[in-house]
Amino acid sequence: MTPPSRNPTNADIVIAGLGMTPVGEHWNLSLRELALQAITAALEDAAGLRPNILYVANMLSPMLSGQTQLGALIADFSGMRGVEAVTVEAAGASGGAAMRQAELAIASGSADLALVVGVEKMTDRVSSDVESALSTASDVDYEAVQGATRTAQAALLMRRYLHEHEAPTDALAGFGLIAHANAVANPLAMFRKAISPEAYAKAPMLSEPVTIFDAAPNADGAAAVLLARRGVFPENPDRPTVGILGSAVATAAPALHDHDDPLTLTAAARAAETAFQRSGLSTEDVDFFELHDFFSVYAAMALEACGFASRGTGWKLAQDGKGSRDSELPILTFGGSKARGDAGGATGVYQIAEAALQLQGRAGEAQVAGARIGMTQCVGGSGGTCATHLLGVLEVD
Repeated sequence: MTPPSRNPTNADIVIAGLGMTPVGEHWNLSLRELALQAITAALEDAAGLRPNILYVANMLSPMLSGQTQLGALIADFSGMRGVEAVTVEAAGASGGAAMRQAELAIASGSADLALVVGVEKMTDRVSSDVESALSTASDVDYEAVQGATRTAQAALLMRRYLHEHEAPTDALAGFGLIAHANAVANPLAMFRKAISPEAYAKAPMLSEPVTIFDAAPNADGAAAVLLARRGVFPENPDRPTVGILGSAVATAAPALHDHDDPLTLTAAARAAETAFQRSGLSTEDVDFFELHDFFSVYAAMALEACGFASRGTGWKLAQDGKGSRDSELPILTFGGSKARGDAGGATGVYQIAEAALQLQGRAGEAQVAGARIGMTQCVGGSGGTCATHLLGVLEVD
């Protein structure tokens, strides 16, 4: 691996603007309207720059909204009729995968400005419909058809994790506690209220041992990020320029039973390793980590897969004050999926927008002091796809 550098001097691709909608139940807004709100905010944040290409990250629109061809739909509704636009789908990793496609478009010379918008609508349909739609992220022929929902799979993983690693029954409680504590400072979060260990212990069970505080709520939301080739972007001396230092998408078997070790997120490990290699950074350089905590067991497994903890010890990084904004490795700094709300295919875009705010010093009460390098990772299904990004503050040319 290339020796790490705490002060990256250059990156070809930078974040020019970002925008996010509140995460929640938006029954009065359509997919296109949610997307437009995020896009409008991002383009205003970018001082009016206009994209050459649009990528829409979405997971469930064909099933829950009856709409395909979101690229053309949202381009048209956003006043960009005629622009090159496509939808990117990789289950819960859709947002990170769409960001990767936008980066490749700029790196190849196909575009100077690429806009990514992640948008999801989940709350318009009853929970059984949503659960069935979410199950399509598994291996449908062998898992979903047998009734193996993603909550049931998370319960199997959590039970196995606690047993195999001889962890206490409340070992994973820290992830929910950190997420809810951090979300208090996030005005866009679905749940802006801290929870206590006692509340976690009394939480209703979803699928033993997974409780409501181990599972992220399904939500509606949209987030947009405008990427630019650095020379095209008029840098603001009053706002630190944030660049994409390294990124990668990796895949593994969609079916949980096909994993050599079900407690290892192989795709997450591969994507993280590749992103670190491409950036010349290591885990020691990361100032905060926006991981995908759609279930608390996946948060622990992500920390282990990405090299922040050894196998079976990831849960300890959310114990005794670790993981908070003033700790050695802050996680879920805006509340993560657990408290911000999990907006499906938009999750990865929310993560990158939140990381950029941290690095620009615009995170308000959620600010991680002195943050220079941030990491994001989103997961599709039970680990079939993982997208990892490393972002950093760039020195002025």
